[in-house]
Amino acid sequence: MDDLRSTAAINEVARDLMKLRSEGRQMRTARFPMRPTDLRMAMETQRLVSEMEGVEGRAWKVAGTPAGHFVVAPLHPFMHSVSKPSLLWRPGMKLEVEIAVKLGRDLPVLSEGTYNRSGISEAVSEVYLGVELVWSAIEDGAGVSFPLFLADRLGNMGYVLGPLLPASLLDSCAGTPLHVSVDGRVLYEAGARHPTGDVLTWLLGYANGRFGPPASLTAGSVITTGSLCGAFEIAEPGKIEVKLGSEASFDFVLSADL
Repeated sequence: MDDLRSTAAINEVARDLMKLRSEGRQMRTARFPMRPTDLRMAMETQRLVSEMEGVEGRAWKVAGTPAGHFVVAPLHPFMHSVSKPSLLWRPGMKLEVEIAVKLGRDLPVLSEGTYNRSGISEAVSEVYLGVELVWSAIEDGAGVSFPLFLADRLGNMGYVLGPLLPASLLDSCAGTPLHVSVDGRVLYEAGARHPTGDVLTWLLGYANGRFGPPASLTAGSVITTGSLCGAFEIAEPGKIEVKLGSEASFDFVLSADL
């Protein structure tokens, strides 16, 4: 695809995604007139969508692609639990409880070699409990076109940053009791479990691949690391309560009327 056609396609996809997001509607992949054809187009489309949404700040989610690459998308809106925030609920919205890390120093592209896990861990200055809200304008999600899903900010619909956690949980969170409820109704009551078994797996992969915005791995950036409980649908709005272990807990509200 030549540059002019590529630019036109990126702009069209970004407008389509933004319209769907702003109206709270979903559309199947096959119905999109244009789609990103590769990760480069997807990231440029994502940048435009984020610009249209007024995304600010330096908070990111990292994910793996079907081909084994690692990519990011901005977390927006990004809220702190101490403010007791209310966020928009939509039918079909899912929730993921995650560990987020804040970088205390830059992780620049290495001219030689690769980062190891200890190098990533040493760059982390703070560890937090958090919740990601997931809702995509693409009805069939990432299953048909991962680049289109990446353009849609990997389905992110918001993030609530909870309390600080002990740094040791980066190495030992597996099995820690995790409780999630909505209006007192228990959604999850079991041990925390990351899909890879290590909360730093995807961040390590991304740091070594670096396919994404340079600002995503600079000091002060917050990066969420993947769900500790899978993703489960929130059938109706209400007060969400989260507790990890015996002390770390927070709550916030999902509302249909924002």
